[in-house]
Amino acid sequence: MLDKLAEIKERFEELSEKLGHPDVFKDKDQFRKLSQEHSSLQEIVDSYNQLLEFQKELKSNQELADSSYEDPEIREMARHEISIFKQKFEEKEKHIQLLLLPEDPNDSRNIIVEIRAGTGGDEAALFARDLFQMYAHFAESRNWRLKLLNESKNDLGGFKEITFAIEGKDVFSHLKFEGGVHRVQRIPKTETQGRIHTSAATVAVLPEAKDIEVEINPKDLRIDVYRSSGPGGQSVNTTDSAVRITHIPSGMVVICQNEKSQLKNKAEALKVLRARLYEKEIEEQQSEVAEQRRGMVGSGDRSERIRTYNFPQGRLTDHRINLTLYKLEDILLGKLEQVIEPLLSHHQAELLKTS
Repeated sequence: MLDKLAEIKERFEELSEKLGHPDVFKDKDQFRKLSQEHSSLQEIVDSYNQLLEFQKELKSNQELADSSYEDPEIREMARHEISIFKQKFEEKEKHIQLLLLPEDPNDSRNIIVEIRAGTGGDEAALFARDLFQMYAHFAESRNWRLKLLNESKNDLGGFKEITFAIEGKDVFSHLKFEGGVHRVQRIPKTETQGRIHTSAATVAVLPEAKDIEVEINPKDLRIDVYRSSGPGGQSVNTTDSAVRITHIPSGMVVICQNEKSQLKNKAEALKVLRARLYEKEIEEQQSEVAEQRRGMVGSGDRSERIRTYNFPQGRLTDHRINLTLYKLEDILLGKLEQVIEPLLSHHQAELLKTS
């Protein structure tokens, strides 16, 4: 690892020199590209320099501790310093290992989230609403922007399905492990005998795709427009602003009706379609390493049960990493860090095993 770090430091210094050259500064594209690479290496190089300092201190104190000519108190102080710098060295080494892990190219992307009620009828739709509100609270706490794209409600105000976008810094990196089946155990309000029911909702987290990454042939699309409507069929809009796009080759259907403008709904529907096609393409590319992915935090398959929300006991269990928290109320209010951080740590640990 030290050899690799030395190479990175050498590249960092080379970039620093290039960025100071007037010709590079005049070329905006080249300057931007080199600046981004320079910035991406900064933390690794800083950590490497600290690691070398700790290594130097360790060697110096080890020489003092092994010396038979020094004062016994100095040797004892040196041994104490060894334990301190050894711990610092190991912690910094572990931190650098994480920095050197290959980045997920999608981590910095915005996302599109689709939540659908599963087994459980009205109760599943109400739970889908709870999940949406949980993600909305979490997005708000991180100053992310949430934009509703499409919703289909039942008579109780639950969501049969809801699609929304979240935009902000490193959104996908925080929420990429939310995809799958979320199960709820609680007593429905309509239950007269106090029995606990089990329902479920599925969550799909799609990294937003750029236009140049997914080319869509207009001839492959069937676009229908109609009037947006709310629960019970009441009209939300008096014009044909809702848009339904069918991608004929894949059979994918996307509906957007939350904008008053037909053009805006069409643009948002295409954004969702592009994200779905991008996800499909990624899944096909990664099929060869599916077993490896499944052995980490999860395959991301939306049919995989990932989590149980038990209301009577106030308990949340993430089945992928055997995490159990008795803080269900807080989590549903958007305090998701206590679930997300252990998932990320587990994923990083598994990556380290295979690196």
